[in-house]
Formats: sequence, C-alpha cells, structure tokens
Amino acid sequence: MIGLEDRSVLAQDIEMAHRDGARLKPACAEAGITVRTLQRWKLGSGLTEGDRRPLVVRPTPAHALSAQEKETLLRVANESRFADMPPARIVPTLADEGVYLASESSFHRVLRAHGQNQHRGRAKAPRPSKPPTTHVATAPRQLWCWDMTYLPADVAGRWFYLYLILDLFSRKIVGFEVHDTDDSAHATHLVKRTALAEDIHTLQAKPVLHGDNGSTFKASTVLAMLFWLQIKPSYSRPRVSDDNAFVESLFRTAKYRPEFPVKGFAGLDAARAWASRFVNWYNHEHLHSGIRYISPADRHDGRDRDILEQRHAVYQHARAQNPRRWAKETRNWSRVEVVTLNPEKQKLVGTASAEQGHKVGLAA
Repeated sequence: MIGLEDRSVLAQDIEMAHRDGARLKPACAEAGITVRTLQRWKLGSGLTEGDRRPLVVRPTPAHALSAQEKETLLRVANESRFADMPPARIVPTLADEGVYLASESSFHRVLRAHGQNQHRGRAKAPRPSKPPTTHVATAPRQLWCWDMTYLPADVAGRWFYLYLILDLFSRKIVGFEVHDTDDSAHATHLVKRTALAEDIHTLQAKPVLHGDNGSTFKASTVLAMLFWLQIKPSYSRPRVSDDNAFVESLFRTAKYRPEFPVKGFAGLDAARAWASRFVNWYNHEHLHSGIRYISPADRHDGRDRDILEQRHAVYQHARAQNPRRWAKETRNWSRVEVVTLNPEKQKLVGTASAEQGHKVGLAA
C-alpha cells in the first residue's frame, strides 16, 4: 500500500510530466502505478484520506473458531502433559487419542494471541553466545596469553605437557615449563615464577592473563594465585579456539620446526631441552612477521623502534639513489603500536590507537 504523502508526491510528479509533454501511461509506469490507479485516486478520496482498506471492518468467517473453542485450545495446550510441547507435538498426540480440536496453525494463532507462542517448557531457549572481550596492549607486560600443548613421547599413548605464557604485545615467551603430567599445580607455579621474573609487583597496572576454558587454567589454586598476584584472568568462549589464536599459532610454529622430533621425545629431559632451545630461538633469533620482522626480545626490551628507524633510513637512501625504481612509497617500517586480542569492539581499538599515536607524537 502506498501512503498518503507518497501518493500526493507521485500524483504531482505525474501531472508535471504530463504537462511537459510526456504521455500519461509511460509516466505512470515510471512511477510504478497504472493509469487506472491514478484515476481511482482522483475520483475517490485517495489523495486526501489515503488507503482505507486497513480501516474496513471485515466480517468474521463462518468457519472461524468460536471464543469457547479458543478457550478449549488454550486449556488443552496448558495441561501438564502438553505444557512443554509445541503445537507440532500436541496435534498428533490428540489425533492418536481420537481427538481433533483444531489444526496446528490454529493452535499457533491462539497461543500467539495469549503470548504463549515462545519457548515452552522449563528449559530455557538457546541464547546467542556473548562476544569475547576485547583486550588491547600498547606496551609489554599488559596482556599475556597462556595455554598448554601435548608433546608426544616415543612410547605410544604417553605425552609430555608444555605450559607456556606469551606476552601479546612483544610476542615474547616470558614463561614456560615442561612436565610429564597435566596438573593445575604446574600452571600455578608457572604464573608465579613468570610474574616474579617480569617484575609484575613493580607495575601499577597488572597484566591481563588470557587462556582457554581448560580445567587446568580454571582451577581454584590457579585463581587464588592470580588473585594474590593481582593479575586479572580472562577466558575464551567455550569450544572456540580462535579466541586464543596467538598461542595456537605459536604452538604450530613450534611443532613445525625442523628439529622437532616427529617420532616423539625419548624422555622428559629431552623434551625440556628441546623446549629451552626453541624458546631461545623464538625470542632472540626469530623475526616475527606480526611485529614488522623484529625479534620478540628486541621488541620486549624496546629496541624495535631504533631498528625500524634504521631500516626506514636504508630504504630512503636506496630510493634516493634510484628514484625511478620506486613508483610509490617505500616499504612500511612503522612500529606496530597497538596489539589487540579478539578485536570485536572496533571503537575501543580505534580509541587506543589514537591515544597511542598521540603519546608517540608528544615523545617525538
């Protein structure tokens, strides 16, 4: 149906086009109506009162349910045996008993009219999962991620367990341990030792520690240690591995290193020796693509800014020597100032980026 205001505008536009020489039928077709519709609007009150079809009092169909029948449907639908059933189950059950009251759609209409067409029964209706919390890091020791992964032994069915804490801003592995059992006591000891090594007690704002929903990292002993260290815990959504993607990516890097034993480790000492070598390589030799190919240790200690400025100077000199080889700007060697975990709240991320850019400008 076309509203009264839209009708008036269309009629005026068609009349104007018709006065300017356009034929009436093509003008009406361009407006999306027929010539007969325009004539009906003008002859009646279509251009003054609008469409009156919604206001017409229509007679009740002879085959409609009576008020008594509707009350019967509502009473039956609210019986204890049907209270948790939708009409799709009520109607066949009644048919098996030789009873027909109304169709399934009639049950739906009656229940909808009385506000009972929602989820029926004691069980709560499924709700969409809450989006993950966005965490923003603008410096080291603000946001940590941790997880545990399995390291295979050379004996089938036996495993070693690598516990690891990653600083999200610098990508540096700030704490790790390898054990032959999966126990929350190992996680408790690891976070305590890492906090002492990183001098967390000297910080006014303590870091956030994000992990998955594994029972090891949600044990009461771990939570008590985090409370004592004033570290705020954060957890991924259930059955969603993407919420802790940085650590998962790190584990993939570890297990695809050439020195990783495909057939498993000979013992706990061998697993710990490999983990120590890997962490040393990752922190000090590995050039991480997510932070402009800077080693995590250099970024963690604040040496990345000088390294990136030196690279930029090298590229500027190369461009000055051969300007025709550079159609656009040189490679981007600017520092990654903001790192986000689960960036769902773009407004929060943009605000943090702007604040960090302002601080960098003042420092310069």
